[in-house]
Amino acid sequence: MEDFYCEEVLSGKAEVVKVFETENVLAYHHTRPFWETHIVVIPKRHISSLLTLQETDTELFLELFEVIKRVAESVVADRGAARVLTNLGEYQDSKHLHFHVNSGEKIR
Repeated sequence: MEDFYCEEVLSGKAEVVKVFETENVLAYHHTRPFWETHIVVIPKRHISSLLTLQETDTELFLELFEVIKRVAESVVADRGAARVLTNLGEYQDSKHLHFHVNSGEKIR
C-alpha cells in the first residue's frame, strides 16, 4: 500500500482511536504500535513527505506542529518522556507525511 493514511485512515476504512483533531490534522493511536505509547499525527491533505512540503503548505505545517506539540506535551505529562520522529525515503513505508509521538519500551 502506497499511502495507508489516505487509503485507510482518512477514508474511514480503518477505525482509529483519535487523540486530537483539528480541521486539517489528525492525531490517533497507531493501529499496530511499535512502542508502549505510539501516536501518529498526519495532515488530512495528502503531502508525500517532509521533503515535498511547499511554501504554500506553511499554514498547514504550523498547524501540524501545534498538534504534535500538544500531543507530545500530553505524553510527557503522562509518561515523563516522549520522542517525535518522521521517516524519509526508504524508511518511509507510507508515502504520506506523518509523525510518530512515542514513549516507553519498544514492543515489536
